[in-house]
Amino acid sequence: MPTRRDRTGPRALAYAVAPGLNSGMGHHAAQVLAACAAAQTPLLLLGPRAAHGVSGAELRTPSAPVASWRRRYTWLRYLHGRYQFLSDRRCGRWLASQVQQELSGCYLFTQIASEALLELNRRNVPSLLDSPNGHIRHFREAVQREAALWLSGPYPGHPTLGMVDRVEEEYRLAPHIRVASRWAAQTLTDRGLPHDRVSAVSHSVDLERFSPDETRTVSSETLRIVFVGGLTLGKGFAYLLTAIRALRTRRIALEIVGGTGDPWCRRLFDRLRSNMDVTLAPGEPVAAYRRADLLVLPTLHDGFGYVVAEAMASGVPVITTSCCGAAEWIEPEVSGWVVPAGDQHALTAAIDTAAANRSRLRDMGRHARRIAERAHDLVAGREAPALREPSVAPPHPDRSTGGRVPPLDVQALPADPDDRVVAMNIRIRKRPLLVRRDMGGPLHRAVFPHLRGRAG
Repeated sequence: MPTRRDRTGPRALAYAVAPGLNSGMGHHAAQVLAACAAAQTPLLLLGPRAAHGVSGAELRTPSAPVASWRRRYTWLRYLHGRYQFLSDRRCGRWLASQVQQELSGCYLFTQIASEALLELNRRNVPSLLDSPNGHIRHFREAVQREAALWLSGPYPGHPTLGMVDRVEEEYRLAPHIRVASRWAAQTLTDRGLPHDRVSAVSHSVDLERFSPDETRTVSSETLRIVFVGGLTLGKGFAYLLTAIRALRTRRIALEIVGGTGDPWCRRLFDRLRSNMDVTLAPGEPVAAYRRADLLVLPTLHDGFGYVVAEAMASGVPVITTSCCGAAEWIEPEVSGWVVPAGDQHALTAAIDTAAANRSRLRDMGRHARRIAERAHDLVAGREAPALREPSVAPPHPDRSTGGRVPPLDVQALPADPDDRVVAMNIRIRKRPLLVRRDMGGPLHRAVFPHLRGRAG
């Protein structure tokens, strides 16, 4: 069997959401694609076609994960979590059939990786698992708590217990796991994963697409809040609507950019929004950021939270929670506020403070923009100070030791607020995604060396 050092095949990237789509997962996949291409190794892409095109890689796409008629005319119409599980399991089985060729390494996303990791480990092929969120069990526990609070009966959404078992198996099989924030890393290590198997590498944001509207002036006493994301229990929209209702003496307008969620969340939303100034504006969030005084994301579980970075780059201060990875970007009372997740009183108080200090919000937004720029500069001009390349490429997990992997020498993210934001110098624009050699630097340097199959 070839050793890791001897492998010469292409590097595979396996994903379930097309890179470049206008969603957090789409941006995430696009940044990983850029980092993979930075190694100048032939690429094999296993997943949907990229939204705006990809240059220089072989693409293989799976068939429809679950027949559309089953989703429309069976109980899967309501069991969204079950549908997600069946789709990802089917994609995972297809993926396992595609990684049986000679590969120099494989980068995979959670939920679709289980079967492929078994095959890759059997053949001693280097692999890296990307977990866009925190620990899957933390996610389920948060959503189930919210269902007990806001809904009647158990919540049939994502993630199901079957999905939790599936992703925890992926954690066990993966030699190394990449997450996008220290918060996400902590949810993994708190539940037993060794620190040396988890690397936190943050994201960047397109500073050209998301930029402040310098011509806008404060022309009314209305606080304009924007919420960007799906109306799901995990995003905490119910807390936001309840907070605005509690502040009925304030003039607050809410604009929501995103999907309307499942039937249960839609009914909850319709009930909570009654007699409130709420506008639904699905589609591109750029214009909504430019109209807003404040972004509020009261999420219960977000491995990163792209919308926080987008809003800050747009010059909009942010209120989010301690369970959002991008809360690392926020300097409290300077560029926004971070409140405990699920704390209705704290969220209401933060929005009330913002409404009472509207004259300060523009300055806070400018500071937020500077933080986003600093994140870009940390990697545009030099290697990210929070990361260094591992000194030893981790080998295939030894089954005699329960699949444990020798330590990766990946330095912890710094505590200094000026240096704690680590980002990749990648800009995703609405045109064909042409990957340059200098894109994806810190991700490639921090967690990709062991996919190159070499030591040192």
